Amino acid sequence: MTIDSHQHFWKYNPIKHSWIDENMTVIRRDFLPAELKTVFEANGVDGCVAVQADQTLAETDFLLELAHGNDFIKGVVGWADLRSPDIEATLEQYASYKKLKGYRHVVQEEADHNFLLRPDFLRGISKLEQYGAVYDILIFPHQLGATLEFVKKFPHQKFVIDHIAKPYIKDGFYDGWAALMTEVAKQENVYCKISGMITEADYNNWTPDEFQPYMELVLKAFGADRCMYGSDWPVCLVAGTYTQVKDLTTNFISQLSPSEQTAIMGQNAVEFYGL
Repeated sequence: MTIDSHQHFWKYNPIKHSWIDENMTVIRRDFLPAELKTVFEANGVDGCVAVQADQTLAETDFLLELAHGNDFIKGVVGWADLRSPDIEATLEQYASYKKLKGYRHVVQEEADHNFLLRPDFLRGISKLEQYGAVYDILIFPHQLGATLEFVKKFPHQKFVIDHIAKPYIKDGFYDGWAALMTEVAKQENVYCKISGMITEADYNNWTPDEFQPYMELVLKAFGADRCMYGSDWPVCLVAGTYTQVKDLTTNFISQLSPSEQTAIMGQNAVEFYGL
């Protein structure tokens, strides 16, 4: 089974989605399940995990509603305010939704480089394990140091790094990112999504070769049993097609054993998220 471990839905709102800048006008519109289902049918994808793109409980409810009405949406990564003193009540409320698999915060937008290590946030994270909820880590490379300390604090909590931690591929930034990703990967409860890469390169002039060293590092550090394919649809459309994104991963892993390819293209996501 091929599972896209990372994609988004939204009803476009220029205020709510202000992060979609003038270089991304192609995605300034609605993206809903009917369209993605067609894309999946054309690309041999069986299901997906829908991930939050807005930091509200209304977003979590919106994704759960879409998942309820569409079988191919196998799981949802929602948002809840993990810093809230009432976080346990919120987690309790959502625990009854079978497709709610975990949570994410847009840490990459936080000015505080050590946001992940703030006591109120750590307290919220400490409550996830008892509800069987995973946590998606969305960061930029300059936040990897804090991320390393963060994941070490919770050795039994399941984490996944989104978009290989968004290395600055366009600028050729590699060494610092690679060193810290290698250290993070030593924590065996941390997985990594091979996703979101083409939007970190030059939108109009990237080549598959640019991504090779980044994918090689991730595969070596995390192993085939902790890497998972993700498209970041529809964000990926600002720099390419869904097919191009999927081909980047399938071509890269084509030399691996069939079981390793199966793991990366779906089985790891099934096991990590409990799909």
